[in-house]
Amino acid sequence: MIAFDLAACARPVGDFGRARPSVLHDDIMPEIGDGLASARGEPVSDFNLTDQEREMHNRVWRFLVAPHTRDWFYDTAVELQRTRISGATDTQFSADRYYHDLRTTEYASSAVRYRTVANDITLDIATLPATFQSICAVIEIDRQRAIAVANVTLAAPDARAEVAARKWENDQRIAWFTRALDYRFDSYSTALERLLVETPDPEARTVDTLLAQMEIFVRRAQAGDFCAVNPGGFVSKDGGVPSRYATMVSEPDIRK
Repeated sequence: MIAFDLAACARPVGDFGRARPSVLHDDIMPEIGDGLASARGEPVSDFNLTDQEREMHNRVWRFLVAPHTRDWFYDTAVELQRTRISGATDTQFSADRYYHDLRTTEYASSAVRYRTVANDITLDIATLPATFQSICAVIEIDRQRAIAVANVTLAAPDARAEVAARKWENDQRIAWFTRALDYRFDSYSTALERLLVETPDPEARTVDTLLAQMEIFVRRAQAGDFCAVNPGGFVSKDGGVPSRYATMVSEPDIRK
């Protein structure tokens, strides 16, 4: 019970939204979480993290939380999930929370709300290529481990199980990132459509354009395509989401 009381807090954040070192969050909670995950029947690897895995964890974490605003991203639940104290709870997140944060925050004008959304999307897009590259590097590490464990004669007796456990952990982290990216996209889209109804403004066109750019990465992540040479060149066979403006019928009716 004490462990859960201690765990009921978000991971501390330092400069530029980076995780701040913390014995509780970096050592104590993960150790408790590994024990609970094992009790749930989940694989738990004892391997040290590679540089590539550490880099992926750091880059992915930025998309699991939202330190630049209030807790629309369920930061406490995210920390319990990250440390494996709880199982996956992110599938229950509501895309309304980001809009609620915008709506209840005082701004100088309604246009500034749109600019806030545009800025948040721009920051996400700016870091997505490097995040995809870090995920691709971990996918390659898992491939190399699988080859090594099949060919090295002096591997430890539990090496195959450890390799499989670490790949499972990496796959879970990548899947979580994909869901988090989709959640952000849905949250921004929901905010745009609610704002279009509540406070129409020409700034909405900028947000709509940025969402179309972000969707390229969302589709790639959903397809497991993290290793493309040209991250911006992906085109889904199903096409992009139509512009909210291109599909307007007449004022004030707005639909997708």
